[in-house]
Amino acid sequence: MTVNRTTTPTSRYWIVGGLLAGGALGVFLGLGLSTTPETVGVTEPGVVVRFAHPLVRTLLDLAATIVVGLSLLPKLLGFSRPAMTEPVLRIARPAAVVAAAVWAFTALLSIVIRAYETRPDAELTMPMVVDYVQRVGAGQGLLFSAVCALVYLWIGVMAVRRGESVPAELRILISMFGLLPLPVTGHASNWKYHDYSMISMELHVLGAAAWTGGLAAVVVLVAHRRGLLAEALPKFSKLATVALVLVVVTGLFNGVLELALNPAVSLPGSLFTTSYGLVLVGKVVCAGLLAVLAANIRWRLLPQIAQHKATAIVAWASVELAVMGIAFGLAVVLSRAQVA
Repeated sequence: MTVNRTTTPTSRYWIVGGLLAGGALGVFLGLGLSTTPETVGVTEPGVVVRFAHPLVRTLLDLAATIVVGLSLLPKLLGFSRPAMTEPVLRIARPAAVVAAAVWAFTALLSIVIRAYETRPDAELTMPMVVDYVQRVGAGQGLLFSAVCALVYLWIGVMAVRRGESVPAELRILISMFGLLPLPVTGHASNWKYHDYSMISMELHVLGAAAWTGGLAAVVVLVAHRRGLLAEALPKFSKLATVALVLVVVTGLFNGVLELALNPAVSLPGSLFTTSYGLVLVGKVVCAGLLAVLAANIRWRLLPQIAQHKATAIVAWASVELAVMGIAFGLAVVLSRAQVA
């Protein structure tokens, strides 16, 4: 098999590390752009929780996204050449199990952190966490997501043992199903158009997960195999184009709707005078950069990859994934940013 000289299997850790580092950078950047005024007479949860919650939530989102991408990989590679695809999938399947375990753990940890945030002056106990889940929809959404991650973990272990006899479609369905309650746990939505906003946000989350997770899976596991890359990347490119449009349209819809329907602020000034607006502008900048990077891969590199030529796909995709990580971190901060 021809090996692409632009990457080696050892570089996959750096690529994933870049995605995670981008997520952390996005969180700190978002927190720097936003301000949360202190409430008189209310005990604040503290600096540690202020940073811990968005970092844990970003790790949750990225872990779930990686699960989605690894689940999509068999469909991108196809099933006509098992001798070539199986060595890749033997790595992807256990990696998805590990990512699902991280997803489940961070979802449960997020519940604990959120429960503490509601009563930072009280001792953190299991009854307090249970009460939080029973009372607050965000806790219920996180718990449902954790359950989906655990179900995927079980099915993923079966896939490790039995291979592709465990349908890829089932793994895709469960991983994406586990993403659906996440908008309830974070992103605010104006109640006047709550139903439309929630549907739009769920599409936004699904599109971002398929785009980011799919790119990470292809670049990390397939980029050094030119034959498989020539098969998988054109399929992913079509998926990424749809996801890009979906993410941009739904993101702008929800962001502008949140500002437009808030009586305390007015557009376009609120984009630059509110925490929510500033973080939203940061996400828009990331979306613009991602569109340019994606266009470069599709229109400049893809024709060469289709001819099995060596390219700088790993370098360009690594930058794109790092920017995606920043966008994920900003999205987490945006979900809690002050609109007024």
